[in-house]
Amino acid sequence: MRTDRTRIGEKACKDSKLVFTSLYHHVTAIGNLQDCYEALDRNKAVGVDGVTKEQYGENLEGNLQDLSSRLKRMGYIPQPKRRAYVPKPGSDKGRPLGISCFEDKIVESAVARVLEQIYEVDFDDSSYGYRPKRSQHQCLDKLGRTIQQNPVNYVAEADIRGFFDNVNHDWMLKFLKHRVGDPRIIQLVNRMLKGGIMEDGLVTASEEGTPQGSILSPLLSNIYLHYALDIWFSRRFMKQCKGEAYYFRFADDYLACFQYKQDAQNFMNQMKARLKGFHLEVAEEKTQCIEFGRFARENARQRGQKPKEFTFLGFTHYCGKSKKGYSKVKRRTSRKKLNLSINKFRDWARRSRSALRKGEMLRQARIRVAGHLNYYAITDNSEKCNTYMHHVT
Repeated sequence: MRTDRTRIGEKACKDSKLVFTSLYHHVTAIGNLQDCYEALDRNKAVGVDGVTKEQYGENLEGNLQDLSSRLKRMGYIPQPKRRAYVPKPGSDKGRPLGISCFEDKIVESAVARVLEQIYEVDFDDSSYGYRPKRSQHQCLDKLGRTIQQNPVNYVAEADIRGFFDNVNHDWMLKFLKHRVGDPRIIQLVNRMLKGGIMEDGLVTASEEGTPQGSILSPLLSNIYLHYALDIWFSRRFMKQCKGEAYYFRFADDYLACFQYKQDAQNFMNQMKARLKGFHLEVAEEKTQCIEFGRFARENARQRGQKPKEFTFLGFTHYCGKSKKGYSKVKRRTSRKKLNLSINKFRDWARRSRSALRKGEMLRQARIRVAGHLNYYAITDNSEKCNTYMHHVT
């Protein structure tokens, strides 16, 4: 099956306008479904039916045969997703997640593996989120180098209000049909989108949105924003710019860098109108256009002001200087993310004191600290990392 899926990517690469009319057999293949089963984490939360990976695997061959049969005759109906919440800064209730049943996770993974072969070829280099061999650190590194090595003087950052909750299903399916001509794939994705959410025992129909927590949602969100934003910027907006322009996106977080202020302002105006056409709205309180770059620090001081900063992927970016006195983009952990990390560790420690033995608690604490530092321990951020370590200790 792996070889067959690779051929999909090869064909997609050779012909950027090719519409794939026969993909569904890759999804229903027993070998593909079994690969997806084996790849799923046994420790993930369960869905509304409460079935775990171990329970599903007790009769794995029979379950997969039955699943494949239902998929082939289009008799497979996804179950509603279980609503759960994780802590979110500025929200008392938290960030909503949709937890799929284990069998639904297998199907979501199978569909994602097939579609990924097509869209990994199509996606722009400006997109970094939820893609193989791409990470936040790569995006941050490219952003820093771009600002330092190119005539960047302005940064426009924006935030989409409740993106995952407001993805329009009709537009989503239209975007898929640009490359997917197999109606069974389209119908299956449509069923997944409209599977509903169960919260407090009640099932609510899904008329819009793609729930965070679903295996397929990251890919669908990338496809949606690829057509709504990425190719609009690279193929249309950049041609209007008088100076240089650069664009970076990680999932629904994105920003653009410009040489001239007028280009940055035009981007803000046209981008809002563009998103509105796809049923998305910009969060004005998190959207701004600032002077930023090699000359921003000195220009701000001449005006008697502090140089502006922006936050992207958990880091506050600010204009600094290297040891040799050259302009340098520096980063530190954003105040919101640092407070959230410290509070999460404190809450965990309080719960664990009476539940875990000292040795086990220290082992888990070490894992949590390593996870934080693996992401935030970068150049110029030692002060904030030391602050985190002080509170943890």
